[in-house]
Amino acid sequence: MNKQKNGIILYQSKYGATKEYAKWLSETTGFKFLEIKKAKIDEILQYDLIILGGGLYATGISGISFLKKNYSLLKPKQILVFAVGASPYVDGIEKVIAENNLTGELSDIPVFYCRGKWDLENMSFIDKNLCKLLQNRVSKKDPSSYEIWEKALIEAGNKTHDWTDKAYLNPILDRIE
Repeated sequence: MNKQKNGIILYQSKYGATKEYAKWLSETTGFKFLEIKKAKIDEILQYDLIILGGGLYATGISGISFLKKNYSLLKPKQILVFAVGASPYVDGIEKVIAENNLTGELSDIPVFYCRGKWDLENMSFIDKNLCKLLQNRVSKKDPSSYEIWEKALIEAGNKTHDWTDKAYLNPILDRIE
């Protein structure tokens, strides 16, 4: 990794896991990290590398709208995107995330996946109820037919889980030119 690279880490974090990954990236690279809602495009344009991270909700990356809105200005920059979700890592997950979030001219932007946290107790009323409805729906299926994310959803139940791990950042660090 080129430590002389001029980069910034932008993040949108609802429950803290994405912010934690952004902080870890900042500690490792020396890059500033900043909440997307505080980002001003004029400031971001001074950086050569933009790493954008957001929570994954119903296959959408939170905060990705900043990239889409400003892509015409950011296009010459090196851009990396990471998504943080509660589902276990599976081969090909990055491709699925990219197909759902980075289409057209954004399709060449590298996407990475980091596993986050699960804490029903601290979720918003809406998120908690949506998760419980999904758990209820999945629980009615034959467990032998569960997809990996469905199995993890049922296993998570009402317990708190923290699957964050700095090792998920290694592929991102490897891509910083």
